Order: sequence, then structure tokens, then C-alpha cells
Amino acid sequence: MSTFARSTVSKYKFGAHMSGAGGISNSVTNAFNAGCNSFAMFLKSPRKWVSPAFTQEEIAKFKENCEKYGYNPLTDILPHGQYFINLANPDPEKAEKSYESFIDDLTRCEQLGVGLYNFHPGSTLKGDHDEQLKQLASYINKALGETKFVKIVLENMAGTGNLVGSDLTDLRKVIDMVTDKSRIGVCIDTCHTFAAGYDIQSKDAFDKFWKDFDDIIGYKYLASVHLNDSKAPLGANRDLHEKLGEGYLGLDFFRNLAHYDHLKGIPIVLETPQPDDAGYAKEVKLLEWLETIEDGDTDKLKEMEAKNEELQKLGEKSRKEQMSKFEKKKTTTTKKRKATGAADITAQLKKAKK
Repeated sequence: MSTFARSTVSKYKFGAHMSGAGGISNSVTNAFNAGCNSFAMFLKSPRKWVSPAFTQEEIAKFKENCEKYGYNPLTDILPHGQYFINLANPDPEKAEKSYESFIDDLTRCEQLGVGLYNFHPGSTLKGDHDEQLKQLASYINKALGETKFVKIVLENMAGTGNLVGSDLTDLRKVIDMVTDKSRIGVCIDTCHTFAAGYDIQSKDAFDKFWKDFDDIIGYKYLASVHLNDSKAPLGANRDLHEKLGEGYLGLDFFRNLAHYDHLKGIPIVLETPQPDDAGYAKEVKLLEWLETIEDGDTDKLKEMEAKNEELQKLGEKSRKEQMSKFEKKKTTTTKKRKATGAADITAQLKKAKK
């Protein structure tokens, strides 16, 4: 791909999830070529329990590339944990297997000198939710004791019920149980947030969400952002990332984000469904352009509105499909609740007659 220049004037660390194929050191080069000021990558295959260890040569090359291309591995890089990890699993054997992968990820971070590590907090499945949150926190405490400096970053999630983190209070409860609070943080995924039912579309709603975040969790724990539009509507509980402007959030939301002071200095990482790194590079530049658009800049605001209309048309079919599925699901759920309610009333009447 052609090289996109990194911004030297942006106040935000906009970046994207990069491939480390052919060696973890390649993720650094790929990020630089895409014009990223931060980036994410997998430390090993996200879909296999065991992967080969890093060689000393590859570790040295990674560190050399970070220095060569101007990335601080302690603050600019946000590796993503393996998808299989579920430290909240009530099955002891499966939880232990998850921990083995978890500690392996953290060890890899420290071998590379990387200071942040993001992962999905998992699901409590059929276990007691609060008890499994305690288990999750205990594993995090154990991991902090076995490592030296990497900060563990909990990601908020899109689902409901037993999935940990779709409610911000889950993350607060876990943080409260972590002993070394200097080594725990939170990553807010914009798609997950919206899908979980937190309205962030308008400026007022955006500001309210962040006030709630500060009240429940606190800005001091905000370590990173995953930046995605959403194919699914508000409260759909579906983790369906979309390209910027093509989903339900739209460009006005991303302009609000690109002017929000509390997000300065932390990795803001794209995970949109781009076919290649060039797509990510263009989205990074789009974000940096949105950052330049002030409220009184009539010409640029009109230009943004036209760009948003263009992108919304591209995503229109997908949004309609997801809305249709969402409405169908709501109708089915309502019918089931009514049927259950009617059955309960009938049972009560029969019992009363007896």
C-alpha cells in the first residue's frame, strides 16, 4: 500500500487494528504506512489456544521499529486479547484454560515493552453474575502479581444478560475488586456502547453518556477507545461494526468525538470492516479532518453533511436489514411475554378455583 503521512498536528491518537502477519514487528510498519498515531494488533492467533512464542529476534525488531517510526509502546499500542478468553466462566477447568492464554498474552506484552492490553471481560454464562465478577477480578489480581507493568484494559460489550460489561456498572464492580488500581483501565467501544442501549448519537446524548461514565467508572480509568460505527440500531445488543458514517451513528457523532478533550492522549483505534489497511488510512484522515471542523465553520459543516449523506447511502441497505431483524425480534419477544403472562394468569385462576 502507499504510505499515508502521520499527522503531527492532531491532538488525538487516531489509529487502527493492524495485521502482524509475517511477524509481530510488521504491525508497527503497517501502522506507520497507514498514518496511524496509535494502533492495535493481536499478539497471537485470536482463534487458536496455543501459538508459537516470539523469537528474541522478532522482539528486538518490534522494539527497533517502534523507535524508528516514533511509537511509544507504553502508551501508543493497544493489543487485543484472544477471543476465547473468558475469566468469568463458572466452569473451573475452562476458566483456568482461559487464564493460561490470558497470562501468555500479558507476558508477550511485557516482552515487547507494550504497556496496555485490551480484552473482552467474558460471560458469566449460567453462573451467579456477581460471584463470577469476583472470579474475574481475582484472576486479574493474580495476573497483576505475575507481571510487572502492563495495564489490563476491560472493554465494554454490546450484549445483555450474562455478558460482562454491557452495563458500565459491571466494569465498576470489577475495578473495585482490583487491588492495584494503577494497572486497570477501560476501553469504550462506540459500536458496543450504542448497541448496548446507551444513546450517544446527538451532542446532548453524547455528553450525557460521558457524564454517566465519569459518575460510574471515572475518567481516570479511561485508557482507550475502539472506534466503530454500528450496523445495528440503538439497543439491538448486536456487535456489528460498520465503517465510519455508514452506520446508525453517522459523521456528526464522530465529529463530536474528535473534539472531546477527555480522549486526548489515549489510543483511539478503528476496528471497522475495512478490506485493507488503505481503508483504515482513509478513515484516520477522515477523523483528522473532522477534528478541524468547528461549530461556526459553515462551509466545512456543509461539506461534512454532504459526505455524511454519501456514506449513509452506502450503508442504507445494511441498516434497513438490521432494523428489520431488530423489529422482528422485538415483536417475537413481546408475543412471548404476553403468552407467558396469559399462562400465569390462567394458572392463578385455576389455583384460586381449587
